[in-house]
Amino acid sequence: MSGQRQMTLHFFMNSTGFHETAWRLADAEPERVTDLAYYKKMAQRAEEAKFHSVFLADGYDLGGSVKHQALGRLEPYTLLSALAAVTERIGLIATVSTSYNEPFHTARLFASLDHLSGGRAGWNIVTTGIGSTHLNFSREEHFEHTERYNRALEFVQLTTKLWDSWEDDALVADKSTGIYANTDKIRAIDHKGNSFAVKGPLNIPRPPQGYPVLAQAGSSEDGKELAARTGEIVYTAQQTLPEAQAFYADVKSRLSKYGRNPEDVQIVPGFSSIVGETESEAKEKEAELHESIIPELGLKRLSDRLKVDLFSYPLDGPVPQLPDPETVNETRSRFELMKNMIETENLTIRQLIQRVSGGNGHRTFAGTAVQVADQLEEWFVNGACDGFVIRPQQLPAGLDDFARLVIPELQRRGLFHTDYKGRTLRDNLGLSRPVNQLTVQR
Repeated sequence: MSGQRQMTLHFFMNSTGFHETAWRLADAEPERVTDLAYYKKMAQRAEEAKFHSVFLADGYDLGGSVKHQALGRLEPYTLLSALAAVTERIGLIATVSTSYNEPFHTARLFASLDHLSGGRAGWNIVTTGIGSTHLNFSREEHFEHTERYNRALEFVQLTTKLWDSWEDDALVADKSTGIYANTDKIRAIDHKGNSFAVKGPLNIPRPPQGYPVLAQAGSSEDGKELAARTGEIVYTAQQTLPEAQAFYADVKSRLSKYGRNPEDVQIVPGFSSIVGETESEAKEKEAELHESIIPELGLKRLSDRLKVDLFSYPLDGPVPQLPDPETVNETRSRFELMKNMIETENLTIRQLIQRVSGGNGHRTFAGTAVQVADQLEEWFVNGACDGFVIRPQQLPAGLDDFARLVIPELQRRGLFHTDYKGRTLRDNLGLSRPVNQLTVQR
């Protein structure tokens, strides 16, 4: 249908899938978690299916339980730079924390990725408040929640100034005059703030997209405010349509005070899928994943996340009372989501482990292509999202199932594009190229 609104879809790529014990399935290949060819094949398959981006999460500690999980991820800049050379149109988005990096280094790395990919880079901005990352960065504890977000805002604002420290036409390369760059169009930024002091300018020209696309993940009050102020893609997790609609309306309502419009920000909840040719096949796949679960692993993960020692409670008993979310300094929004899910659905500990093992708080669903498309369409047409982050519970098979079965169904309904609109990630997402703020101020 001409002019019909279409959703954006992002492929969240990890090693063996988003079910934490999917690596145990017969056709999984956990020994390939550091094999470039493995990720190349998935990225190319996602591009063939016309996903808007490949998205990589990241963290700075081992995390989880390597005794039972396929952990040990590749560093995202390195992997995405390699994938840039073997793909042409799909976006390349990496998670980078504002708590354990420096703005100059981050600006330079993303500018490099944007140049190498021809304008396909994106940055998922996170503040990092979970796990033992702080112990790897000479800190005794994480930054406090509000401090993390204050630092993040300054970090992002400073990084965009560094990208803008070169005007688009600063690079001249005029052999006849011997002028390589017009230094009147390259300037220091002389930033001195609460967390950072950076002179600048950046030592690489402005990225092809102006800025790599800015994504943000975090659903606390501070997270939503940061999203409204800086984000262009907002990753989120909700379990029900009313919750998703409320989050969507909340974030969109905050944009006007920052001079932004609703179309400037795309909200994309995670969707952790299992797709079958028939419903019974999908349910069999789901049952196989449930059978792979290691209770010890689930109990450890949930005890860490919920701040309660679940090992002392019966698996088939109720989840014990949880602390007040305001006392939680780590990923508060995910804690609140799980607490609400437990209370609303009256879940046992075993049921909670099954839900979290496959989605980590994101919505999970097993069904046919039509049933999955129905689920996505319901949220998309009813004011709950602008698209989705697809998180197959098993990889690479789950990606192939989604690409082969669900994508054509969404295209048949006119809900998803059949080809890329342009060369850059901004082009394909319909996002404008940022004006150079330092040129405007001059």
